Amino acid sequence: MEEFLLSCCRAVKVSTGEAAAGFHVVLGNESCDIDSMVCALTYAYFLSKSHRDMLALPLLNIRRSDLSLRSDNVALLQQVCLPVDLLLFRDQLDLRALQRAGRLRLTLVDHNILPRSDSDLEAAVVEVIDHHLLERPPSPSCPVTVEMVGSCATLVTERIIQKAPEILDQQVAELLYGLNTEQMLLKDMKAVSGSLNLAVSVLYVSLEDFLRGAGLEAELSGFSLKFGFDVLLLMTICFTESNEPIRELAVFSHSTTCRQQVSLYLEQARNPTLDLRPISSPHPHITAYQQGNALASRKKLLPILKDFLKEWDGDGCLGDVEEEEEEESRVPPTPMNSLVDGCPLDDGLPHLSAQDLHDKFSKMADRGGD
Repeated sequence: MEEFLLSCCRAVKVSTGEAAAGFHVVLGNESCDIDSMVCALTYAYFLSKSHRDMLALPLLNIRRSDLSLRSDNVALLQQVCLPVDLLLFRDQLDLRALQRAGRLRLTLVDHNILPRSDSDLEAAVVEVIDHHLLERPPSPSCPVTVEMVGSCATLVTERIIQKAPEILDQQVAELLYGLNTEQMLLKDMKAVSGSLNLAVSVLYVSLEDFLRGAGLEAELSGFSLKFGFDVLLLMTICFTESNEPIRELAVFSHSTTCRQQVSLYLEQARNPTLDLRPISSPHPHITAYQQGNALASRKKLLPILKDFLKEWDGDGCLGDVEEEEEEESRVPPTPMNSLVDGCPLDDGLPHLSAQDLHDKFSKMADRGGD
């Protein structure tokens, strides 16, 4: 993968003026979350091995300076030993100039329609792979793969396994596997306990995307049972095109009483006010909200939960799973801005071989996929 990314960087540096080289750019969506980044990297790598008519290169759909806001992405790149310096960003390649020169082909991953600001690039789109609601009109010149699965990486992995399984080395497999639900919940989690055990996980994806998986409730149930949690709170954060934070919140529990009482307490919280607005949830045991107060991070949420437990217990006795709210995990946290709490990968990704991933998706294919 490093050799491939290095060749992409070199090609971009020498491609100036009216140079003849064309590019097949794999472009993720503007949120540039983990799913979008991984799909752009791995699908471009796949194209480079299977189609050699144009140089395929992955393009992260943000400015290079904005990557620090996507701390989850940075942590995954560090985990799989991919240098950030080898990545290409939107401000490093003039897509419009390439389009005018007839030197651009675009594959969209993790979104299926270009935003209005990029509508002039529409003629260059030659393929779409996505897991969101289909908005693109049909076209015989642009194959579209859209399936409502948990992540776009699932679709990219299936394509690689079908067409070029030999490229699934350890690094590529770990990149594709890095959206594992348990790992996502664990790597940035805090917990408080009294007579109930509550956990808060920060997720760097939109709540809509996270809730999309049909098997999500079973995964959350297994996670809660494994680690002894009565209630899971999922605080998501993503960013707008102008890098304004968007926060959403979900409350999961199989106990209707616990879920309703925690949800009601959060709705009525005043120190600080979370400004929660209910939104629809596809899962009966998950209550979902838009969080109007985007500055209320998990650091602000934990004291509210402690107060809830004091009232729930009735005697004011409260024990934290962690001794101090600000105590961090066993490794130093990734540097963050003030809007995001730390997200260290405490134990790293599980050891995963290419054969493991191949076997997993073969089983999925046998039973009709997820």
